[in-house]
Amino acid sequence: MPLCLLITASQLRPSEQGLGTHQQLGLPPCSSRIIFGIRCPACGMTTSWSHFTHGHWWQSVQANVGGFLLAIVACMVVLVSAACFINPRLDVMRYQKSAAITGLAIALITLCDWLVRLYR
Repeated sequence: MPLCLLITASQLRPSEQGLGTHQQLGLPPCSSRIIFGIRCPACGMTTSWSHFTHGHWWQSVQANVGGFLLAIVACMVVLVSAACFINPRLDVMRYQKSAAITGLAIALITLCDWLVRLYR
């Protein structure tokens, strides 16, 4: 699944506004921006992934820090999946706690980034 997301993001042109790239997939604009006039925590996530896959890492961070971090994790998951395919005896379950902590940390960073953007 992460490989499919990375491939899809690589086929999109990052929005110059820093958000809205997801609309190239036929998805509607962010409801939070329409209803409340503010970005949601996920605004810029697809743009961030698109920048990431094009090697524009600083622009990826600027679009959404959480998106940049999730794209890194997605690449790591692809590599670990490939390693498991090559060596089925690999014990990846011992990293389950680290993966959960990483996910929570990224969620917290995404929320902090969102709050900073709201008050800028």
